[in-house]
This record gives sequence, structure tokens and C-alpha cells, in this order.
Amino acid sequence: MIIIVLIISNTVMSAQELSDDIIVHDPVMIKEADTYYLFCTGWGISVYSSKDRKNWKKEKPVFAAPPAWALETVSGFKGHIWAPDISFYDGKYYLYYSISAFAKNTSAIGLVVNKTLNPASPDYQWVDQGLVVQSVPYRDFWNAIDPNLAIDETGQPWLSFGSFWGGLKMVKLSDDRKSLAQPEEWCSIAKRQRTDFLDDKDPGDAALEAPFIFKKNDYYYLFASWDYCCRGAESTYKMVVGRSQKIQGPYLDKSGKSMAEGGGTILLQGNEVYPGVGHNSAYAFDGKDYLLFHAYDMKDDGKPKLKITEMTWDEEGWPMVSTEVLSE
Repeated sequence: MIIIVLIISNTVMSAQELSDDIIVHDPVMIKEADTYYLFCTGWGISVYSSKDRKNWKKEKPVFAAPPAWALETVSGFKGHIWAPDISFYDGKYYLYYSISAFAKNTSAIGLVVNKTLNPASPDYQWVDQGLVVQSVPYRDFWNAIDPNLAIDETGQPWLSFGSFWGGLKMVKLSDDRKSLAQPEEWCSIAKRQRTDFLDDKDPGDAALEAPFIFKKNDYYYLFASWDYCCRGAESTYKMVVGRSQKIQGPYLDKSGKSMAEGGGTILLQGNEVYPGVGHNSAYAFDGKDYLLFHAYDMKDDGKPKLKITEMTWDEEGWPMVSTEVLSE
């Protein structure tokens, strides 16, 4: 995602302090034993833990120093890592992450793994696996950021990603989930029309990012974020959704329009208190489905706050979330 780094000196929590009002961008979550772990954009990848999904403790970041390969790959990268994605596979936690220069597609997605997420465990150690996929200016009209791992009905892993530029892409991964499958297999899963083909600082109605794929019954649901984040009261971020019976798409909205042709049904959009809401993830815990996202809180100078709300489904199988989550 495209993000403005916020330096907020009075919000740093100690390792033992709990808070139900945490500042995050691009939250993803997973549960190990009785603890939830939240990963989000930040220096070295920000990490929080919680027993109840309400009170959060800030943990040490994933990376104490920027990955060497990332410093060599992306000019200007200093260690502020964007939009991680967490999953569990073959006895390890897989954390994909993205690095980029602002408003450029000089981007790359990396992978780091750990046997446990519990910092107190003797097995706790993040081991970087390096580069997974990279976008190169003037070679690629797509942007290798905002990764999300999804698994199809055969167990095949796919990585969706993308921001602005030519839309959201998906590529098949190797069975170990650490590299692209050979021969390479790509598809476009969402796109909005644009007229500016070289500069992504002002893409107009092409503003689209942050894919997240959630399987529910017979459908794969593709969530994405439209318009602009990170602008305080001027943020226009909103979440849209489409669905497909095949992981590669096409993902259609409620009207039947393909997301690859500009379609998308609005799931949640902002209000005067939280003008921009987006970059969501979705999970099932204990028989219920949940939506996570960040929202710009005008009660607190437009800072991005964590929101978690239950997601229900209408009679036709479309996700619904209550707007009450934006009245808190």
C-alpha cells in the first residue's frame, strides 16, 4: 500500500503495557495457543499480542535491522516495511512482507519464517527467506506490494498482491511457498481504469490496493481497498468485495461486473469520524468470521486505529459488517 510514515512520540508502549486503542496500518492476525498476534506496517514490521483481541501489548519488531537483500534491491529503503501477511504451514509461521519506494513500483515481496510467535519460547527466531517476487519500473506495469497468501481447493498456494498501477495480480507459488512456481502462472484479479501510465503519485480512479482472499463455502471472496489512505480528514479509503468459484477469478460484484473491469461492491466506507477505512484482512475464529482494518480517527488527529468487527453473511452469501464499528 502507499503510506505516509507517522512519527508519534507519545504513543510508544512499553513491552508490558496493554492498550485497546492502538495505532496500526494494514493489520493481519493469527492465533497461536491462547494468544492472538497482530502484524502491521512499521519499522521492522510492528507486532502486538493479545489474549482477547481487545487489549494489546506491543512486542519487539520482526526485524531488528533491515534485511540485507532489501537494502540492495530497493533504492532508498531504510527498514520501514509495509503490509505483512501471516499464515501457518508445515510447522512454521510464514510472514510475507513488502518493501518499496513511495509512489513507485520499485518494489519487492519477501518472506520470513518462525517456528513460534511466542517471544518467550526458546524456538522463537525469525529466519528471513529473502525475495519472492519483485516489480521493476518500465519492465512491469504492476507493483509487488500488499501480499496475501491464498490456498485453492487442491492445496495449491497462490500469492495475490498489488497497488494502483495495472491493478491487483495473482501468481502461483511453488509447493514450499518460498518462490514462484515453474512455469510461471499469472492472472489479473482486479483493475480500475487509469490514464497515467508512468506516474503513480496521482492515479485518479485507478486507486486500488490491498487484496485479501477469504474462502467461505463455495466461493473465494476478494476484498480490496479503493481510493486514498493516509490523508487524515481527506482520506477516502473504502473496502470493496467480489467473489468467484475459482481462486483465479473472475471475481464478480453483486451486479455481476468483474473486478478486473472496475467492478466491486462496497462493503464499508468512512464517515465524519472515520473518513477513511480499509486495508482489511478476514479470519474465522471459534465459529465466527471477523474483519480487521485500520480507520483514520478524527477524534485523535486522524491517526490510523485498529478496528475488528464480526462479519456476517446475507441470504445470497455476501459479507456484511455493521457500521456501528465506526461509531465507537
